[in-house]
Amino acid sequence: MEILYKSTRGSEERVTASRAILQGLAEDGGLFVPERLPALDKTPEQFAQMTYQETAYEVMKLLLTDFTQEELKGCIKKAYGDSFDTDSIAPLAEAEGVWFLELFHGRTIAFKDMALSILPHLMTTAARKNRVENEIVILTATSGDTGKAALAGFSGVEGTRILVFYPKNGVSPIQERQMVTQEGANTRVVGIHGNFDDAQTGVKRLFADRELARRMQEKGFQFSSANSINIGRLVPQIVYYVYAYAQLLKEGRIRAGEEINVVVPTGNFGNILAAFYAKNMGLPIGKLICASNDNRVLYDFLTTGVYDRNREFYLTTSPSMDILVSSNLERLLYRIAGENPQQDALLMERLAKDGKYEITDEMRRGLKDFWGGYAAQERGAEKIRSLYEDTGYVIDPHTAVAAAVYDEYREKTQDGTKTVIASTASPFKFTRSVMTAIDSRYGEMDDFELVDELSRISCVPVPRAIEEIRTAPVLHRTECGKDGMKEAVEAFLGLEG
Repeated sequence: MEILYKSTRGSEERVTASRAILQGLAEDGGLFVPERLPALDKTPEQFAQMTYQETAYEVMKLLLTDFTQEELKGCIKKAYGDSFDTDSIAPLAEAEGVWFLELFHGRTIAFKDMALSILPHLMTTAARKNRVENEIVILTATSGDTGKAALAGFSGVEGTRILVFYPKNGVSPIQERQMVTQEGANTRVVGIHGNFDDAQTGVKRLFADRELARRMQEKGFQFSSANSINIGRLVPQIVYYVYAYAQLLKEGRIRAGEEINVVVPTGNFGNILAAFYAKNMGLPIGKLICASNDNRVLYDFLTTGVYDRNREFYLTTSPSMDILVSSNLERLLYRIAGENPQQDALLMERLAKDGKYEITDEMRRGLKDFWGGYAAQERGAEKIRSLYEDTGYVIDPHTAVAAAVYDEYREKTQDGTKTVIASTASPFKFTRSVMTAIDSRYGEMDDFELVDELSRISCVPVPRAIEEIRTAPVLHRTECGKDGMKEAVEAFLGLEG
């Protein structure tokens, strides 16, 4: 049965999955959501016998219903192959009685690869299906990982260009070097003098700029998004939760139908929303534990019902979570408001005008599946050190936030449910933060010396993604103020004058 997509903010328009992927945002500025969430049509035992690629097809076919079997399997085959350093794509590692779902084995060693490896193929297939002749311009804001993963995914893809904005002083040295060394004539990277929220707000403003859209149309261009607001990013993320559950079943760690808890470090809310969708499609998930860093806007929302971005912004060692405007939360708001687009639009209007909103008591009851916690930077560092000292397993600062929050959850609730922690980035992407957390003496080494030392102490080979940037030349040096993003787009597309 076909699944169509609608806006969270109330437009009557209904579009196919391929059209939603191409547009990125709905015409009214809302996010596309499926008219209904379909139920998984395979049993846990059946999923337990599948490869990652087979699981991806069985999950994604339910939501991307206007893609043919041949089209969808072709996209999956291109996405999940040689660019990953393990055949299992998303392996589970056990440490301290929990399972870390390693989502960082793709070409940029962060979880964004799980969706951004397939999005370019979904998008170009969607363009063909919808007879789009314009060149698609991917416009993306990044807090560190989305940018490189999107650049790697779209580099050299015919019929596309990609421009990534990142906060100039708000990403790790390795993250920045991954982006500014990106090859590809169709790529552009711009560092803005501001934080991630400034970049994300600027991108949304550019998407809504009708005059710019008209000028782009005249030149044969149209915008789309690779950010987590794109439903083509969200759907592939559902897959790895289903796969993780199936692997635990296959290994005899759980019984079929037994609930697991899932812990996700999150800033933009997309990764944990995918787990929520998986739960609502029938995957046996108990609690969804939302882990925040010092920018604890999501923790405060889940515990008080008030979302307030009017607060101090912290640059932390977990920069992909340094976010005060969590775009994907809008999809959850829409659902817990009884799919009332007027209510959703009102909340988003208040957020834009006042920087805050409060949900109703009835909506708060819709948050019962979630448990919010936060871990300050020092607690995350302590967790990296203690986990390494106790087990030899090394995690990155984002995963450390999740692990620290889970420790608190288990202590407060005494809940013994088996648990999966989403491990969202390789420790090699944040070597300085990781190594100085383990031992302060490492602070005297340079970044690539730290890479080699991390490999030695963890007994893990240096990832290909790191080796490639050791000597790669810097190709992108453009910077702009947060009010200069439109001019950067115009220059990239040759629209000046």
